[in-house]
Amino acid sequence: MTTPAPDPFRSGFVSVVGRPNVGKSTLVNRLVGDKVSIVSNRPQTTRTQVRGVRTTDATQIVFLDTPGIHKPRTLLGERTNSRAVTTLDEVDVVCFLVDASEPIGKGDRFVAELLAQVSTPAVLVVNKIDRVSRDRTLEQLAAASGELGDFAAFVPLSARDGDGADALTSELETRLPEGPHYYPEGVVRDQPEAVLAAELLREKLLAVARDELPHSIMVTADEMEERETKDGPLLAVRLVVRVERSSQKGIVIGRGGAVLRDAGTAARLELEALLGTRVHLDTHVRVDRDWQRRASSLDRLGL
Repeated sequence: MTTPAPDPFRSGFVSVVGRPNVGKSTLVNRLVGDKVSIVSNRPQTTRTQVRGVRTTDATQIVFLDTPGIHKPRTLLGERTNSRAVTTLDEVDVVCFLVDASEPIGKGDRFVAELLAQVSTPAVLVVNKIDRVSRDRTLEQLAAASGELGDFAAFVPLSARDGDGADALTSELETRLPEGPHYYPEGVVRDQPEAVLAAELLREKLLAVARDELPHSIMVTADEMEERETKDGPLLAVRLVVRVERSSQKGIVIGRGGAVLRDAGTAARLELEALLGTRVHLDTHVRVDRDWQRRASSLDRLGL
């Protein structure tokens, strides 16, 4: 008896898009099974394209977590919008998120109009179903179908607790082409350690200071060094927190340095858990006036 040939390996790129604060980063982290993108309840937390990798015996999906598509008010907003839009016709599948707990709005319709202009198959995900009743979920699915157009599939899902994640993964995998391993086994993110450290500190600052902290902060890694110490390897990273006003500097540092210290400790502990090594974070705060409105500053920061 002839042994049947194994199914071909499938791989490809999936862009996760939607208006701000619909749960894109939480979903990517859920599907990858590890921390890839920072998460905050503030809109436009994601500013650059972040890649997360999910690999099984049969498939590899490279997720592109994109900035929320929104009406920009600054040059930074224009550039983050552009990054999200340019992925739409460069990937194999688009995963379009809407929020189950909020009515379909102008932002959702704007994203749908962009998707209608490309030939890439798109799966519509109604996220945050853990916040609403089953009837409300069904109503939102019907509204999305009626107001946003035709999609390859409709999937209700909770990125927070994972309900529906397997169904979404199956929908995405069936639409992948035959392809290679783009990333080696075990790789879940393509961010360098220094970038991950900077993003984790920004996430913790947003969490610690909440409404007091300006959204305009930016964190960059100026230096990274691997050292050998008597207690074993140590990853040392020098991080700079940029704000736009001198008055914002005190908010970031906090009384007696408490805000920056607590955020730095939380970021260090999470980074050590993710990387499996000891970490030292050397944090500083710098005023870079109107950085998100100046092309020279955005170019220098890689935005």
